[in-house]
Amino acid sequence: MYRLELDGITKQYPAVRANDGVALRVKPGEIHAVLGENGAGKSTLMKVIYGAVQPDAGTIRWNGQPVAVKSPAEARALGISMVYQHFSLFDTLTAAENVWLGLDKAMKLPEVIRRINEVAHTYGLDVDPLRPVHTLSVGERQRVEIVRALLTDPKLLILDEPTSVLTPQAVDKLFVTLRQLAERGTSILYISHKLDEIRALCHHCTVLRGGRVTGEVDPTQESNASLSRLMIGAEPPQLQHGTRPAGEVVLAVQGLSLAREDQFGMDLSDIAFEVRAGEIVGIAGVSGNGQQELMAALSGEDTRSPRNSIRLFARDIAQHSARRRRHEGLHFVPEERLGRGAVPTLSLAQNTLLTRTEAVTGSGWIPTAQVTTLAGRIIERFKVKAGGPAAVAKSLSGGNLQKFIVGREIDANPKLLIVSQPTWGVDVGAAALIRGELLKLRDAGCALLIVSEELDELFEISDRLIVIAQGRVSPSVPVAQATVEQIGEWMSGLWAPREAAC
Repeated sequence: MYRLELDGITKQYPAVRANDGVALRVKPGEIHAVLGENGAGKSTLMKVIYGAVQPDAGTIRWNGQPVAVKSPAEARALGISMVYQHFSLFDTLTAAENVWLGLDKAMKLPEVIRRINEVAHTYGLDVDPLRPVHTLSVGERQRVEIVRALLTDPKLLILDEPTSVLTPQAVDKLFVTLRQLAERGTSILYISHKLDEIRALCHHCTVLRGGRVTGEVDPTQESNASLSRLMIGAEPPQLQHGTRPAGEVVLAVQGLSLAREDQFGMDLSDIAFEVRAGEIVGIAGVSGNGQQELMAALSGEDTRSPRNSIRLFARDIAQHSARRRRHEGLHFVPEERLGRGAVPTLSLAQNTLLTRTEAVTGSGWIPTAQVTTLAGRIIERFKVKAGGPAAVAKSLSGGNLQKFIVGREIDANPKLLIVSQPTWGVDVGAAALIRGELLKLRDAGCALLIVSEELDELFEISDRLIVIAQGRVSPSVPVAQATVEQIGEWMSGLWAPREAAC
Protein backbone atom coordinates (compact mmCIF):
# COMPACT_ATOMS: atom_id res chain seq x y z
CA MET A 1 0.00 0.00 0.00
CA TYR A 2 1.19 3.50 -0.81
CA ARG A 3 1.51 6.11 1.93
CA LEU A 4 0.43 8.89 -0.48
CA GLU A 5 -1.27 8.74 -3.88
CA LEU A 6 -2.11 11.71 -6.09
CA ASP A 7 -4.19 11.39 -9.26
CA GLY A 8 -5.07 14.12 -11.74
CA ILE A 9 -4.02 17.02 -9.51
CA THR A 10 -4.67 20.27 -11.37
CA LYS A 11 -4.23 23.86 -10.20
CA GLN A 12 -4.87 26.88 -12.43
CA TYR A 13 -3.69 30.39 -11.58
CA PRO A 14 -4.67 33.44 -13.67
CA ALA A 15 -1.44 33.47 -15.68
CA VAL A 16 -0.33 29.85 -15.54
CA ARG A 17 -1.49 26.27 -14.98
CA ALA A 18 0.88 25.28 -12.19
CA ASN A 19 -0.21 21.61 -12.06
CA ASP A 20 -1.81 19.78 -14.95
CA GLY A 21 -3.13 16.30 -14.15
CA VAL A 22 -0.22 15.32 -11.91
CA ALA A 23 0.05 11.76 -10.59
CA LEU A 24 2.44 10.83 -7.78
CA ARG A 25 2.86 7.78 -5.53
CA VAL A 26 5.05 7.51 -2.46
CA LYS A 27 5.72 4.34 -0.45
CA PRO A 28 6.34 4.12 3.30
CA GLY A 29 10.05 4.59 4.02
CA GLU A 30 10.74 5.95 0.54
CA ILE A 31 12.80 9.09 -0.14
CA HIS A 32 11.11 10.36 -3.27
CA ALA A 33 12.58 13.26 -5.26
CA VAL A 34 10.44 15.73 -7.19
CA LEU A 35 12.63 17.33 -9.84
CA GLY A 36 11.88 20.19 -12.18
CA GLU A 37 13.10 23.56 -13.37
CA ASN A 38 11.96 26.79 -11.71
CA GLY A 39 8.24 27.26 -12.32
CA ALA A 40 7.62 23.57 -13.11
CA GLY A 41 4.93 23.34 -10.40
CA LYS A 42 6.85 21.53 -7.66
CA SER A 43 6.13 23.95 -4.81
CA THR A 44 2.45 24.25 -5.77
CA LEU A 45 2.11 20.46 -5.72
CA MET A 46 3.72 20.27 -2.28
CA LYS A 47 1.36 22.96 -0.97
CA VAL A 48 -1.59 20.95 -2.29
CA ILE A 49 -0.40 17.91 -0.33
CA TYR A 50 0.12 20.06 2.79
CA GLY A 51 -3.31 21.70 2.53
CA ALA A 52 -1.97 25.22 1.95
CA VAL A 53 -3.39 25.27 -1.60
CA GLN A 54 -6.62 23.63 -2.76
CA PRO A 55 -6.52 21.83 -6.13
CA ASP A 56 -9.08 22.57 -8.83
CA ALA A 57 -9.30 18.87 -9.72
CA GLY A 58 -7.85 15.51 -8.74
CA THR A 59 -7.83 13.15 -5.77
CA ILE A 60 -5.54 12.52 -2.80
CA ARG A 61 -5.37 9.17 -1.02
CA TRP A 62 -3.62 8.73 2.31
CA ASN A 63 -2.84 5.13 3.28
CA GLY A 64 -5.33 4.03 0.62
CA GLN A 65 -8.18 6.25 1.83
CA PRO A 66 -9.44 9.34 -0.07
CA VAL A 67 -8.84 12.54 1.90
CA ALA A 68 -9.48 16.25 1.40
CA VAL A 69 -6.68 18.16 3.07
CA LYS A 70 -8.23 21.57 3.69
CA SER A 71 -5.48 23.17 5.77
CA PRO A 72 -1.95 22.60 7.11
CA ALA A 73 -3.51 21.80 10.48
CA GLU A 74 -5.42 18.92 8.87
CA ALA A 75 -2.24 17.80 7.13
CA ARG A 76 -0.33 17.75 10.43
CA ALA A 77 -3.15 15.78 12.01
CA LEU A 78 -2.67 13.14 9.31
CA GLY A 79 1.07 13.09 9.94
CA ILE A 80 2.29 15.37 7.13
CA SER A 81 4.92 18.03 7.85
CA MET A 82 6.51 20.48 5.44
CA VAL A 83 9.61 22.67 5.38
CA TYR A 84 8.98 25.52 2.96
CA GLN A 85 11.58 27.00 0.63
CA HIS A 86 10.33 30.44 1.69
CA PHE A 87 10.22 30.22 5.44
CA SER A 88 6.98 30.46 7.42
CA LEU A 89 8.35 31.93 10.63
CA PHE A 90 7.25 34.93 12.70
CA ASP A 91 10.20 37.32 12.95
CA THR A 92 9.28 38.78 16.33
CA LEU A 93 8.96 35.39 18.06
CA THR A 94 11.79 33.17 19.27
CA ALA A 95 12.72 29.96 17.50
CA ALA A 96 11.07 27.96 20.30
CA GLU A 97 7.85 29.97 20.09
CA ASN A 98 7.71 29.43 16.33
CA VAL A 99 8.16 25.69 16.83
CA TRP A 100 5.51 25.71 19.58
CA LEU A 101 2.91 27.10 17.16
CA GLY A 102 3.03 23.88 15.15
CA LEU A 103 2.81 21.50 18.12
CA ASP A 104 0.21 20.29 20.58
CA LYS A 105 -0.56 23.31 22.76
CA ALA A 106 -0.88 21.03 25.79
CA MET A 107 2.91 20.95 25.79
CA LYS A 108 4.46 23.75 27.83
CA LEU A 109 7.11 26.02 26.33
CA PRO A 110 9.94 24.77 28.60
CA GLU A 111 9.23 21.23 27.34
CA VAL A 112 9.33 22.48 23.75
CA ILE A 113 12.72 24.11 24.42
CA ARG A 114 14.01 20.85 25.92
CA ARG A 115 12.83 18.83 22.92
CA ILE A 116 14.33 21.33 20.46
CA ASN A 117 17.70 20.97 22.18
CA GLU A 118 17.39 17.16 22.09
CA VAL A 119 16.51 17.01 18.39
CA ALA A 120 19.13 19.62 17.47
CA HIS A 121 21.80 17.64 19.32
CA THR A 122 20.68 14.27 17.92
CA TYR A 123 20.68 15.45 14.32
CA GLY A 124 23.55 17.94 14.47
CA LEU A 125 21.33 20.95 13.74
CA ASP A 126 22.67 23.98 15.60
CA VAL A 127 19.57 25.83 16.86
CA ASP A 128 19.32 28.29 19.77
CA PRO A 129 15.64 28.04 20.83
CA LEU A 130 15.70 31.39 22.66
CA ARG A 131 16.87 33.56 19.78
CA PRO A 132 14.30 35.80 18.05
CA VAL A 133 13.90 34.77 14.43
CA HIS A 134 14.67 38.26 13.11
CA THR A 135 18.24 37.87 14.41
CA LEU A 136 18.83 34.61 12.51
CA SER A 137 20.54 34.21 9.15
CA VAL A 138 18.80 32.36 6.33
CA GLY A 139 20.74 29.18 7.13
CA GLU A 140 19.79 29.37 10.81
CA ARG A 141 16.12 29.88 9.92
CA GLN A 142 16.33 26.84 7.67
CA ARG A 143 17.49 24.77 10.65
CA VAL A 144 14.59 26.04 12.78
CA GLU A 145 12.13 24.95 10.08
CA ILE A 146 13.70 21.48 9.86
CA VAL A 147 13.70 21.01 13.65
CA ARG A 148 10.06 22.13 13.82
CA ALA A 149 9.11 19.53 11.22
CA LEU A 150 11.06 16.75 12.95
CA LEU A 151 9.39 17.48 16.30
CA THR A 152 5.99 16.54 14.86
CA ASP A 153 7.20 12.95 14.28
CA PRO A 154 5.88 13.02 10.69
CA LYS A 155 4.71 10.05 8.63
CA LEU A 156 5.39 12.11 5.49
CA LEU A 157 8.01 14.86 5.53
CA ILE A 158 8.06 17.36 2.65
CA LEU A 159 11.34 19.22 2.17
CA ASP A 160 11.40 22.06 -0.37
CA GLU A 161 15.04 22.95 -1.14
CA PRO A 162 16.19 22.00 2.39
CA THR A 163 19.94 22.28 1.72
CA SER A 164 19.94 25.51 -0.26
CA VAL A 165 21.72 27.44 2.52
CA LEU A 166 23.36 24.60 4.47
CA THR A 167 27.08 23.90 4.52
CA PRO A 168 28.40 20.59 3.13
CA GLN A 169 28.95 19.31 6.67
CA ALA A 170 25.38 20.21 7.65
CA VAL A 171 24.07 18.56 4.47
CA ASP A 172 25.87 15.33 5.34
CA LYS A 173 24.31 15.39 8.82
CA LEU A 174 20.87 16.09 7.36
CA PHE A 175 21.20 13.12 4.99
CA VAL A 176 22.04 10.85 7.93
CA THR A 177 18.88 12.16 9.63
CA LEU A 178 16.70 11.57 6.57
CA ARG A 179 18.01 8.05 6.07
CA GLN A 180 17.28 7.28 9.72
CA LEU A 181 13.74 8.60 9.33
CA ALA A 182 13.21 6.52 6.17
CA GLU A 183 14.46 3.39 7.91
CA ARG A 184 11.81 3.98 10.58
CA GLY A 185 9.10 4.12 7.91
CA THR A 186 8.81 7.86 7.34
CA SER A 187 8.12 8.81 3.73
CA ILE A 188 10.05 11.83 2.44
CA LEU A 189 9.26 14.05 -0.51
CA TYR A 190 12.47 15.81 -1.43
CA ILE A 191 12.52 18.83 -3.74
CA SER A 192 15.96 19.97 -4.80
CA HIS A 193 17.79 21.34 -7.80
CA LYS A 194 21.04 19.74 -6.66
CA LEU A 195 21.35 16.66 -8.85
CA ASP A 196 24.22 15.15 -6.85
CA GLU A 197 22.03 15.19 -3.75
CA ILE A 198 19.12 13.49 -5.48
CA ARG A 199 21.36 10.76 -6.89
CA ALA A 200 23.02 10.17 -3.50
CA LEU A 201 19.90 10.27 -1.32
CA CYS A 202 16.70 9.41 -3.15
CA HIS A 203 15.15 6.05 -4.06
CA HIS A 204 12.80 7.32 -6.76
CA CYS A 205 12.37 10.51 -8.78
CA THR A 206 9.35 12.09 -10.46
CA VAL A 207 10.17 14.79 -13.03
CA LEU A 208 7.88 17.77 -13.69
CA ARG A 209 8.05 20.16 -16.62
CA GLY A 210 5.46 22.84 -17.29
CA GLY A 211 3.19 21.46 -14.57
CA ARG A 212 3.09 17.92 -16.01
CA VAL A 213 4.85 14.69 -15.11
CA THR A 214 7.34 13.99 -17.86
CA GLY A 215 9.10 10.98 -16.40
CA GLU A 216 9.86 8.73 -13.44
CA VAL A 217 13.33 7.28 -12.91
CA ASP A 218 15.61 5.60 -10.41
CA PRO A 219 18.05 8.47 -9.73
CA THR A 220 20.79 6.11 -8.63
CA GLN A 221 20.91 4.83 -12.21
CA GLU A 222 21.08 8.30 -13.76
CA SER A 223 23.87 10.79 -14.33
CA ASN A 224 23.72 14.52 -13.67
CA ALA A 225 23.58 15.05 -17.42
CA SER A 226 20.64 12.68 -17.93
CA LEU A 227 18.70 14.18 -15.01
CA SER A 228 19.37 17.65 -16.37
CA ARG A 229 18.03 16.64 -19.78
CA LEU A 230 14.87 15.26 -18.15
CA MET A 231 14.40 18.45 -16.14
CA ILE A 232 15.20 21.25 -18.59
CA GLY A 233 15.48 19.42 -21.89
CA ALA A 234 19.22 19.99 -22.20
CA GLU A 235 22.47 19.94 -20.28
CA PRO A 236 23.43 23.25 -18.63
CA PRO A 237 26.09 25.19 -20.54
CA GLN A 238 29.67 24.82 -19.36
CA LEU A 239 31.04 27.92 -17.68
CA GLN A 240 34.02 29.62 -19.27
CA HIS A 241 36.16 30.71 -16.33
CA GLY A 242 39.50 31.72 -17.72
CA THR A 243 42.24 33.33 -15.67
CA ARG A 244 42.93 37.01 -16.18
CA PRO A 245 45.01 39.63 -14.39
CA ALA A 246 43.09 41.66 -11.83
CA GLY A 247 43.02 45.43 -12.09
CA GLU A 248 43.01 48.24 -9.55
CA VAL A 249 41.68 47.85 -6.03
CA VAL A 250 37.96 48.66 -6.07
CA LEU A 251 36.94 47.68 -2.53
CA ALA A 252 39.38 47.89 0.35
CA VAL A 253 38.28 46.83 3.83
CA GLN A 254 40.75 47.46 6.64
CA GLY A 255 40.33 47.43 10.41
CA LEU A 256 36.56 46.92 10.23
CA SER A 257 35.40 46.10 13.75
CA LEU A 258 31.75 46.43 14.73
CA ALA A 259 29.91 45.47 17.88
CA ARG A 260 26.77 43.46 17.27
CA GLU A 261 23.55 45.46 17.26
CA ASP A 262 21.65 42.83 19.23
CA GLN A 263 22.63 40.20 21.73
CA PHE A 264 22.27 37.36 19.24
CA GLY A 265 24.37 38.88 16.47
CA MET A 266 28.07 38.45 15.79
CA ASP A 267 30.79 41.01 16.48
CA LEU A 268 33.01 41.81 13.52
CA SER A 269 36.69 41.80 14.49
CA ASP A 270 39.41 43.54 12.45
CA ILE A 271 38.00 42.55 9.05
CA ALA A 272 40.52 43.18 6.26
CA PHE A 273 40.47 42.19 2.59
CA GLU A 274 40.30 43.76 -0.84
CA VAL A 275 38.57 43.12 -4.15
CA ARG A 276 40.07 44.22 -7.45
CA ALA A 277 38.52 45.10 -10.79
CA GLY A 278 37.99 42.06 -12.97
CA GLU A 279 38.02 39.46 -10.20
CA ILE A 280 35.53 37.51 -8.10
CA VAL A 281 36.32 37.06 -4.43
CA GLY A 282 34.22 34.40 -2.70
CA ILE A 283 33.40 34.37 1.01
CA ALA A 284 32.76 30.94 2.52
CA GLY A 285 31.55 30.21 6.01
CA VAL A 286 28.96 28.49 8.20
CA SER A 287 25.75 30.50 8.43
CA GLY A 288 25.66 32.88 11.39
CA ASN A 289 29.38 33.64 11.61
CA GLY A 290 29.11 37.33 10.76
CA GLN A 291 27.98 37.22 7.14
CA GLN A 292 24.85 39.25 7.86
CA GLU A 293 26.74 41.88 9.81
CA LEU A 294 29.45 42.16 7.15
CA MET A 295 26.92 42.50 4.33
CA ALA A 296 25.03 45.20 6.26
CA ALA A 297 28.26 47.14 6.75
CA LEU A 298 29.34 46.83 3.10
CA SER A 299 25.91 47.56 1.59
CA GLY A 300 25.26 50.65 3.72
CA GLU A 301 22.42 49.21 5.78
CA ASP A 302 24.69 49.64 8.81
CA THR A 303 26.60 52.94 8.72
CA ARG A 304 28.37 52.58 12.08
CA SER A 305 31.65 51.42 10.49
CA PRO A 306 34.81 53.30 11.56
CA ARG A 307 35.96 55.97 9.15
CA ASN A 308 38.27 54.70 6.39
CA SER A 309 37.47 51.05 7.23
CA ILE A 310 35.58 50.67 3.91
CA ARG A 311 36.97 52.35 0.82
CA LEU A 312 35.62 52.32 -2.74
CA PHE A 313 38.20 53.39 -5.32
CA ALA A 314 40.25 54.78 -2.41
CA ARG A 315 37.32 56.95 -1.24
CA ASP A 316 36.04 56.50 2.29
CA ILE A 317 32.43 55.23 2.11
CA ALA A 318 32.24 53.67 5.58
CA GLN A 319 29.42 55.94 6.69
CA HIS A 320 27.69 56.50 3.35
CA SER A 321 24.07 55.45 2.95
CA ALA A 322 23.07 52.51 0.76
CA ARG A 323 21.57 54.95 -1.74
CA ARG A 324 24.78 56.96 -1.96
CA ARG A 325 26.85 53.80 -2.39
CA ARG A 326 24.66 52.75 -5.32
CA HIS A 327 25.24 56.16 -6.88
CA GLU A 328 28.99 55.55 -6.47
CA GLY A 329 28.75 52.19 -8.27
CA LEU A 330 28.18 49.62 -5.49
CA HIS A 331 25.18 47.34 -6.02
CA PHE A 332 24.02 44.65 -3.61
CA VAL A 333 21.86 41.51 -3.78
CA PRO A 334 20.64 40.39 -0.31
CA GLU A 335 20.15 36.76 0.65
CA GLU A 336 16.43 37.20 1.36
CA ARG A 337 14.40 37.47 -1.82
CA LEU A 338 10.97 38.39 -0.50
CA GLY A 339 10.87 41.35 1.84
CA ARG A 340 14.39 42.64 1.15
CA GLY A 341 15.30 41.89 -2.44
CA ALA A 342 11.75 42.50 -3.60
CA VAL A 343 8.44 43.76 -2.18
CA PRO A 344 6.06 40.78 -2.50
CA THR A 345 2.93 42.75 -3.41
CA LEU A 346 4.55 45.08 -5.95
CA SER A 347 4.93 44.29 -9.64
CA LEU A 348 8.29 43.43 -11.15
CA ALA A 349 8.29 46.81 -12.87
CA GLN A 350 7.71 48.58 -9.57
CA ASN A 351 10.38 46.45 -7.91
CA THR A 352 12.99 47.70 -10.36
CA LEU A 353 12.60 51.11 -8.71
CA LEU A 354 14.00 49.77 -5.43
CA THR A 355 17.54 50.08 -6.81
CA ARG A 356 17.20 51.36 -10.40
CA THR A 357 16.23 55.02 -10.52
CA GLU A 358 17.71 56.03 -13.88
CA ALA A 359 14.20 56.18 -15.34
CA VAL A 360 12.99 58.63 -12.67
CA THR A 361 13.02 62.27 -13.80
CA GLY A 362 14.82 65.01 -11.91
CA SER A 363 11.48 66.35 -10.69
CA GLY A 364 10.52 62.94 -9.29
CA TRP A 365 8.10 61.83 -11.99
CA ILE A 366 8.14 58.12 -12.86
CA PRO A 367 7.66 57.42 -16.57
CA THR A 368 5.88 54.09 -16.31
CA ALA A 369 6.58 53.12 -19.91
CA GLN A 370 10.34 53.35 -19.34
CA VAL A 371 10.13 51.40 -16.09
CA THR A 372 8.06 48.69 -17.81
CA THR A 373 10.59 48.52 -20.64
CA LEU A 374 13.44 48.15 -18.15
CA ALA A 375 11.68 45.32 -16.31
CA GLY A 376 10.86 43.64 -19.60
CA ARG A 377 14.50 43.78 -20.65
CA ILE A 378 15.59 42.10 -17.40
CA ILE A 379 12.88 39.43 -17.76
CA GLU A 380 14.00 38.63 -21.31
CA ARG A 381 17.75 38.73 -20.68
CA PHE A 382 17.62 36.49 -17.63
CA LYS A 383 14.85 34.18 -18.93
CA VAL A 384 12.51 34.93 -16.03
CA LYS A 385 9.26 32.98 -16.23
CA ALA A 386 6.63 35.53 -15.25
CA GLY A 387 3.42 37.04 -16.53
CA GLY A 388 5.31 40.12 -17.74
CA PRO A 389 6.48 43.28 -15.95
CA ALA A 390 3.06 43.67 -14.31
CA ALA A 391 3.35 40.32 -12.47
CA VAL A 392 3.65 40.77 -8.71
CA ALA A 393 6.85 39.48 -7.14
CA LYS A 394 5.16 36.92 -4.88
CA SER A 395 3.57 35.23 -7.90
CA LEU A 396 6.96 34.04 -9.18
CA SER A 397 8.66 30.82 -8.18
CA GLY A 398 11.63 31.33 -5.88
CA GLY A 399 14.16 30.63 -8.60
CA ASN A 400 12.56 32.98 -11.11
CA LEU A 401 12.37 35.78 -8.55
CA GLN A 402 16.05 35.19 -7.77
CA LYS A 403 16.92 35.51 -11.48
CA PHE A 404 15.02 38.80 -11.65
CA ILE A 405 16.66 40.31 -8.55
CA VAL A 406 20.18 39.28 -9.55
CA GLY A 407 19.48 40.40 -13.11
CA ARG A 408 18.24 43.79 -11.92
CA GLU A 409 21.62 44.50 -10.31
CA ILE A 410 23.80 42.98 -13.06
CA ASP A 411 21.88 44.98 -15.68
CA ALA A 412 22.83 48.18 -13.82
CA ASN A 413 26.48 47.69 -14.91
CA PRO A 414 27.89 48.16 -11.41
CA LYS A 415 31.53 48.88 -10.63
CA LEU A 416 31.29 46.68 -7.54
CA LEU A 417 28.64 43.97 -7.12
CA ILE A 418 28.13 42.22 -3.79
CA VAL A 419 25.87 39.17 -3.92
CA SER A 420 24.73 37.00 -1.04
CA GLN A 421 23.64 33.44 -1.98
CA PRO A 422 23.39 34.09 -5.75
CA THR A 423 21.80 30.77 -6.76
CA TRP A 424 19.81 29.88 -3.65
CA GLY A 425 16.98 27.57 -4.71
CA VAL A 426 17.39 27.87 -8.49
CA ASP A 427 17.54 25.00 -10.96
CA VAL A 428 20.73 23.89 -12.69
CA GLY A 429 19.95 25.80 -15.86
CA ALA A 430 19.16 29.03 -14.02
CA ALA A 431 22.21 28.60 -11.77
CA ALA A 432 24.43 28.23 -14.82
CA LEU A 433 22.85 31.35 -16.35
CA ILE A 434 23.41 33.44 -13.20
CA ARG A 435 26.98 32.23 -12.73
CA GLY A 436 27.72 32.82 -16.39
CA GLU A 437 26.41 36.40 -16.15
CA LEU A 438 28.53 37.01 -13.03
CA LEU A 439 31.61 35.81 -14.93
CA LYS A 440 30.74 38.06 -17.89
CA LEU A 441 30.49 40.99 -15.50
CA ARG A 442 33.91 40.10 -14.08
CA ASP A 443 35.38 39.89 -17.57
CA ALA A 444 33.96 43.35 -18.30
CA GLY A 445 36.05 44.72 -15.42
CA CYS A 446 33.56 44.71 -12.54
CA ALA A 447 34.74 43.71 -9.06
CA LEU A 448 32.54 41.07 -7.44
CA LEU A 449 32.24 39.85 -3.86
CA ILE A 450 30.16 36.67 -3.58
CA VAL A 451 28.94 35.21 -0.29
CA SER A 452 27.74 31.62 -0.64
CA GLU A 453 27.35 28.57 1.53
CA GLU A 454 27.74 26.34 -1.53
CA LEU A 455 31.45 25.55 -1.75
CA ASP A 456 31.06 24.03 -5.21
CA GLU A 457 29.69 27.33 -6.44
CA LEU A 458 32.51 29.34 -4.90
CA PHE A 459 35.16 27.05 -6.38
CA GLU A 460 33.46 27.27 -9.78
CA ILE A 461 33.28 31.05 -10.16
CA SER A 462 35.75 32.63 -7.71
CA ASP A 463 39.30 33.77 -8.39
CA ARG A 464 40.18 34.02 -4.70
CA LEU A 465 38.52 32.69 -1.54
CA ILE A 466 38.35 33.96 2.02
CA VAL A 467 36.52 32.40 4.95
CA ILE A 468 34.54 34.12 7.69
CA ALA A 469 34.30 32.45 11.12
CA GLN A 470 33.30 33.95 14.45
CA GLY A 471 33.31 37.43 12.97
CA ARG A 472 36.89 37.20 11.64
CA VAL A 473 38.12 36.62 8.10
CA SER A 474 40.93 34.38 6.95
CA PRO A 475 43.73 35.32 4.59
CA SER A 476 42.75 35.00 0.95
CA VAL A 477 43.82 32.02 -1.12
CA PRO A 478 43.71 31.67 -4.92
CA VAL A 479 41.10 29.10 -5.91
CA ALA A 480 43.71 27.19 -7.91
CA GLN A 481 45.64 26.60 -4.67
CA ALA A 482 42.67 25.94 -2.37
CA THR A 483 41.15 22.59 -1.41
CA VAL A 484 37.76 21.76 0.03
CA GLU A 485 39.50 20.23 3.06
CA GLN A 486 41.46 23.43 3.71
CA ILE A 487 38.41 25.66 3.38
CA GLY A 488 36.46 23.28 5.63
CA GLU A 489 39.11 23.65 8.34
CA TRP A 490 39.12 27.41 7.96
CA MET A 491 35.32 27.43 8.36
CA SER A 492 35.98 26.25 11.92
CA GLY A 493 38.29 29.23 12.45
CA LEU A 494 41.49 27.21 12.05
CA TRP A 495 43.90 29.33 10.06
CA ALA A 496 47.29 30.86 10.74
CA PRO A 497 47.28 34.34 12.30
CA ARG A 498 47.05 37.12 9.75
CA GLU A 499 50.34 38.75 9.01
CA ALA A 500 49.16 41.23 6.45
CA ALA A 501 45.92 42.39 4.90
CA CYS A 502 44.81 40.38 1.90
